[in-house]
Amino acid sequence: MNWKDYSNFLKLSMRIFINIFLILITSVSINFAQADTIKNVTSQIDTNKFIMKKSPLGAVIRSAILPGLGQFYNESYWKIPIIWGALGYLSYNWINQNNEFKNYRDLYTQSISSSNPEGNLRFRNLREFYRDQRDLTAVFIGLTYLLNIIDAYVDAHLFDFDVSPSPLERNINFSLRIRF
Repeated sequence: MNWKDYSNFLKLSMRIFINIFLILITSVSINFAQADTIKNVTSQIDTNKFIMKKSPLGAVIRSAILPGLGQFYNESYWKIPIIWGALGYLSYNWINQNNEFKNYRDLYTQSISSSNPEGNLRFRNLREFYRDQRDLTAVFIGLTYLLNIIDAYVDAHLFDFDVSPSPLERNINFSLRIRF
């Protein structure tokens, strides 16, 4: 590379650098102009900004700590006994099915002998049945707990939702009379 090529390369590089610099300066000044306009608009809008009365995250945390506490926070008191009733019933079923599983597990283990290496098949089938039912009930307990959390989240979001009829709505009534 000779000196002439090197000087042409420097001139071209300098032109590219200056063009990029001018484009950046122009875009930054446009952004600042837009930011000033946005600040003026947002300062007018901020006075009318909607603020939620109930925090969805707060409701979720409360329901995760103690099922029904998020519903209490959202003032949906009627849902608390439903949640506790469902969880109580499912917990009772889980405990009963776990006890039956342990009972039939022990009976099956005792039925295995050297003369009968497979043991009593009825005890084995009942052991499997109660284990499956216990596990299914545990899944239902988890789903009920998750549904409790989801309900608290949605209820907190909809706490401020107004369902009263709007005064701007016009009610149009149609009537039909038939005379004979």
